[in-house]
Amino acid sequence: MFEKKNRILLNELVKTDFKLRYQGSAIGYLWSVLKPLMLFAVMYIVFIRFLKFGADVPHFAVAMLLGMVLWQFFTETTNLGMMSIVSKGDLLRKLSFPTHIVVIAVSINAFINLLINLVIVFIFSLINGVDISKYAFVTPLLLIELYAFSLGVAFILATIYVKFRDIGPIWEVILQIGMYMTPIIYPLSLVINQSPFYAKLMMLSPMAQIVQDMRHLLTSPVNITTMEIINTKPIALIPYFLPFLILFVGFLYFNKHSKKFAETI
Repeated sequence: MFEKKNRILLNELVKTDFKLRYQGSAIGYLWSVLKPLMLFAVMYIVFIRFLKFGADVPHFAVAMLLGMVLWQFFTETTNLGMMSIVSKGDLLRKLSFPTHIVVIAVSINAFINLLINLVIVFIFSLINGVDISKYAFVTPLLLIELYAFSLGVAFILATIYVKFRDIGPIWEVILQIGMYMTPIIYPLSLVINQSPFYAKLMMLSPMAQIVQDMRHLLTSPVNITTMEIINTKPIALIPYFLPFLILFVGFLYFNKHSKKFAETI
């Protein structure tokens, strides 16, 4: 558990980062909502209107928006988490405190943005007449899984970035590849029709599993769940446990190298 002074520091870091995020912009915090909506508008026109992706899936526009919001959180947490230690170098040299607080502060800010964007998704769901599953109460568990996975990856990237800044552009490319390999802008049914084996392989990714399961709960039961597509239960459980394993390993890896951060930066 955090000591009181560390909780205070975490609280201040979260508030400061949130205030500085859009400082000097004309519309400020509204960008937290407008950024995913603008990207969604482009994706909607290209992939749904013209390419007809998801024509066989009810409310696929809402499903795509939901997937983009979840992926945006993962991108924001890992990108900002990766650079968080280096950007707070002066603070680390002046004060003595657990450095993992810096990465956690970034992830909390991203999570606040995620909650705001999920409200927008909910509004779109109401407008489109989406029939939310009676099992939607499971959604917070998926959000915990998403947060654990994103924070774990952020810890690993932050540690590597202190010594090797080249990881920045490399991670940017990996994120682009990861987005297209995750059923976000297209329905999983499209992959299943082409290659059931690849669809099963794809669903071993925690992000694919989270996006697909969230779609099943919040947009339409037509979106098949991970457990349904991977019929071998032990294997199907892999993406559910992997985020917490990555968080554990990432935290240990981060702590092992954190004592040298101040002198390395």
